[in-house]
Amino acid sequence: MAFTLKIRENGTQQEVFDPVRQKWVVMTPEEHVRQVFILYLLNVKKFPLSHLSVEHAVTVNGMTQRYDLVVFDDELQPYMVVECKAPHVKLTQQVADQAARYNAVLRAPIVCVTNGVERKLFRIDFENERICELED
Repeated sequence: MAFTLKIRENGTQQEVFDPVRQKWVVMTPEEHVRQVFILYLLNVKKFPLSHLSVEHAVTVNGMTQRYDLVVFDDELQPYMVVECKAPHVKLTQQVADQAARYNAVLRAPIVCVTNGVERKLFRIDFENERICELED
């Protein structure tokens, strides 16, 4: 099944259909990046829709926060944490740290940060406490 970006006008704002949450959401620049990345995961990388989770709460250092996107493996364990930013936001250490904070709880082996223009992937080796950047 091929997934496509579905966009509609709702009054004065544009909305995009999120296939993961199964609802229409306001099309912000960050949301556009997230939805395009979701389509990439579904159509190119062939992850099942059931293995994706969007904007769920996690408790980080006693505070409730919401991650952008998590991809689960076949055992439904976190495989990749994805932090999405608007295209004008640079992928700085601060952005990577934000994703790392979520991942301290989720413990996924892959962390991705993207602004739709640029994407950085990191493999996390929890046992040896090492991080290495990946190509794809």
